[in-house]
Amino acid sequence: MQNKYFKFYLMTLILLFTGVISFAQSKTGIIKGTVVTSDGGAVESAEVSIRGVANATTDRNGNFTLKNIPAGDYMITAKLVGLKADTKSVFVTAGETSTVQLGLQASNEQLKEVIVSGGKKNKFAVKESEFVAKMPLKNLENPQVYSVVSKELLKEQVITNFDDALKNAPGVDKLWSSTGRGGDGAGYFSLRGFAVQPTLVNGLPGLTNGSLDVSNIERIEVIKGPSGTLFGSSLISYGGLINTVTKQPFDAVSTDVNYVAGSYGLNRLSVDVNTPLDAEHKVLFRVNAAYQEENSFQDAGFRKSTFIAPSLSYKVNDRLSFLLNAQFLRAEGTNPTMLFFNRSAPLIYNNVAQLGYNPKNSFTSNDLSIKTPVTSVQAQMNYKISDQWNSQTVVSRGSAKSDGYYSYLFEGTKKTGDKTTSNGIFDRWISDQNTNTETTDIQQNFTGDFHIGSIRNRIVAGLDYFNRTSISNSSNYAPLGAVKPNGEDSGVLTRQSADEAIAAAGYGGNSRTTQEVYSAYVSNVVNFTSQFSGMVSVRVDRFQNGGLSTAAADKYGQTAWSPKFGLVYQILQDKLSVFGNYMNGFSNVAPVNAEINGVPIVTTFKPEHANQIEGGIKTDLFDGKLSGSLSYYDIKVSNIVLSTGINQYSQGGEQYSKGVEAEFTANPFPGLNITAGYTKNKSKLTNAIVATEGRRPTSAGPEDLINGWISYKILNGAAKGLGFGFGGNYASKNLIVNDATVGVFTVPSYTILNASASYGTGNFTFSLKVDNLTNKEYFKGWSTLEPMRPRTVSGGIGYHF
Repeated sequence: MQNKYFKFYLMTLILLFTGVISFAQSKTGIIKGTVVTSDGGAVESAEVSIRGVANATTDRNGNFTLKNIPAGDYMITAKLVGLKADTKSVFVTAGETSTVQLGLQASNEQLKEVIVSGGKKNKFAVKESEFVAKMPLKNLENPQVYSVVSKELLKEQVITNFDDALKNAPGVDKLWSSTGRGGDGAGYFSLRGFAVQPTLVNGLPGLTNGSLDVSNIERIEVIKGPSGTLFGSSLISYGGLINTVTKQPFDAVSTDVNYVAGSYGLNRLSVDVNTPLDAEHKVLFRVNAAYQEENSFQDAGFRKSTFIAPSLSYKVNDRLSFLLNAQFLRAEGTNPTMLFFNRSAPLIYNNVAQLGYNPKNSFTSNDLSIKTPVTSVQAQMNYKISDQWNSQTVVSRGSAKSDGYYSYLFEGTKKTGDKTTSNGIFDRWISDQNTNTETTDIQQNFTGDFHIGSIRNRIVAGLDYFNRTSISNSSNYAPLGAVKPNGEDSGVLTRQSADEAIAAAGYGGNSRTTQEVYSAYVSNVVNFTSQFSGMVSVRVDRFQNGGLSTAAADKYGQTAWSPKFGLVYQILQDKLSVFGNYMNGFSNVAPVNAEINGVPIVTTFKPEHANQIEGGIKTDLFDGKLSGSLSYYDIKVSNIVLSTGINQYSQGGEQYSKGVEAEFTANPFPGLNITAGYTKNKSKLTNAIVATEGRRPTSAGPEDLINGWISYKILNGAAKGLGFGFGGNYASKNLIVNDATVGVFTVPSYTILNASASYGTGNFTFSLKVDNLTNKEYFKGWSTLEPMRPRTVSGGIGYHF
């Protein structure tokens, strides 16, 4: 019956979409033109716009196209930072193409000087994205909040790992590092009170069993709030999602080589090569590659990786183009050291000082390593159906493996009389991992930009198929000694000892599970006026859980609907907007084997849902020199499944998460760039089990977070090319265990400061970075305790040719 309803809803969406296409008759025209200098040279990257109607950027030949312009008379403007703008009149006739040439009062030589001395007006404010709304939409037009970490910021901070890159995203804080264990994926982070992982690459599934490499990152997008309407439920959280946008080929010959060396044996070499492959520049190729090795700051531990990411684009003609992206990561290392607290017995310690843990103890051996190879391939076809409509077909295929030793430290218990408590001794459990997670995603998107009467519509309608298959032949977990936080260890950490223990524990046998999701979605942005717009979106999602080794009781299907609404009013056109949204996210809930009055039954549940109300302001002032956002959100999660007794469950738990987020980037004058953010989150569980009722969930992370970075580069004079940077992060205390029965374990607040210096001359760039200037001892955790790195120093040299 559910399948019948799903097919009915799916056909309804398709017919609705087809009707919209038929209704959108062309009453618009096109403007094509060129922007040139006073001596006739082409101006690249100039901004061309009709206020409140459309905008574009010129290509390397100075050409631009403005599509779907309603018939009428307009003033069109071309501008480039540092030069006087040019404005001309143009008349648009329905169904025809108008041409215009705009000129900037500068020679080619003067233009080059402006670009070199001025650079980007705000290199930290890279907000425009085709992924956040699955359509081209300006930040000020989008009723959803998102943060962007640019490649320029990563380069300036000499970032060599993905986790450090996310320290620049307001409201994001690490819960624990990637373990390498099968199915765990990348590290976990808190966002708006919920745990989230970086699972999307270019808006598509990009799972990994280890940390991502930063060499191929164009930018990182942190999209805030439950986003199930456009992105489903399988790879995101109610707090939002993390999307990594990779570097793409461009029409030029360029090569960058960089080497970084630093504390604890850090050696990193990366290369970025880009070139056209044919005389007509229709086929473009780019490859990013990196090799990195690094030891732990502890008494044992290491990680080494090899990474290569080729990318190929082919523009067949003005209508058809193809894009192929691939990433191959081969990594090997030891598990990060984390102490897992027992979650069923009262704690005997409540903070790090009482625990007496020496963070230099790794409790591991370099012999006990794990390999985590990852392969990801994405293929995309873009076809221009008409001046109003475009088609995008994308296919993504990924594989993430775990092969080797994984171990963890879990606190034991002791019994005194009738009372059982934790004992402060952490048993080591080890497994021989042999797992593979394979993903396939196929999407078909249609995007339109058209007018119905005088009202502009921008729409995306799509179909999505996602498949995740998990294969495992890992061993059972075997005991391998026990440790005390002060450093005592009874385990023999050799491969021989580990193999003997694992052989005694045996293997659990093969398992193969599969999850499939069939989805359809429509999202439309309607411009009631040039300043007032609304977004209406809906998704229907059919989830199927199964697989060869999945028990019959665990095979199930669920259908979920996810709506989204948003309003934006631009108080100052393209400068200041106020917005509000209602957003929805959902999670599929598996049935469980339960009992009622001693009779075994299978209990089924409805999908879990999260609903968010949010409002705030966004700015892009002083020609882009000051950008930012301020918002308040309120998220309620309902239908949480609760354990009400042995083999007894009910569905009715709730979680509330509300807070304030502020972010801004600024470029007060050439050379000076500032980015900063502050977030405050209040979270609690209600209608929960007695032990957690009214308490902050451990996945919420610290309540208060601050991030900031300020940099200055000298652009003229004898010291031209010299730059400095300074910033860091603050996190309030974190309740990594918070339970009425078990107790509370608190990680103290901390402030971490970092600084950098750089010098660029000719094709060379030299850099120096010091992280954790004050050598602060601090920890992260999520019912676990993980020590973070002390002071580290790294230096780099780069050459561009």
